[in-house]
Amino acid sequence: MSTHRGPVLPYTVVAGITPWGRRWVCASAKVSGSVFAPEPPKIYESFQEILDEHPSFQAIVVNAPIGYRDDASEARRTCDLEARALLGRRARALRYAPTRGTLFGETVTERLDAASRVMLPSLREVAAEASPYRQRTVFEGSPELSFYQLNGETALRHSKRTEAGRDERRDILVEKVRDIERVLDAEMNGVPVKHVLDASALLWSARRVTVHAARRIPRDAEWDSEGVRMELVF
Repeated sequence: MSTHRGPVLPYTVVAGITPWGRRWVCASAKVSGSVFAPEPPKIYESFQEILDEHPSFQAIVVNAPIGYRDDASEARRTCDLEARALLGRRARALRYAPTRGTLFGETVTERLDAASRVMLPSLREVAAEASPYRQRTVFEGSPELSFYQLNGETALRHSKRTEAGRDERRDILVEKVRDIERVLDAEMNGVPVKHVLDASALLWSARRVTVHAARRIPRDAEWDSEGVRMELVF
């Protein structure tokens, strides 16, 4: 029986993705040694479409929880608590993950803000694919943590909802990530700038994953009731 799997590419492909309504904004790049070559961003209709991409992404950092507490009687995820502590004045920019019961409508013990409720269908897409096997390539990230790392482990000053915040994020990306303008300046047909900025920052974290430079919190691994690691990378 043939074991041929097609040509071996001279590079790997990594991606940062963030939900936009019911679709996904994806910033990707080719990585080969010290070479990091961002590609024009794409819009995907589903998370599954991203997983099915060819060539496959070597690392995906997604702005969505991976691993959940079962219900509100349990403590918050340690990764969320530690991330908010790192972000200090920007802590509220990182939402706590809902519980699995809330995510799938089994309980109504949590109050979610409007933005969180809108994101639930996208979060369910990721949760449906979450498994220890998937965690070889799919990692949970937070744009605020990615920018924190890019900014010398210092929280940003402004919200991405303000012009000052968007300018602050763009300036950091352009200074620290070579050729990221190929993502930032692409025509995106109505996609809000803040989503492109978020995906770009997560892309940088995906690159750090592939070169074994990414930081993971918490340091001591923590799993949910389905055996999925609850951690953030940046």
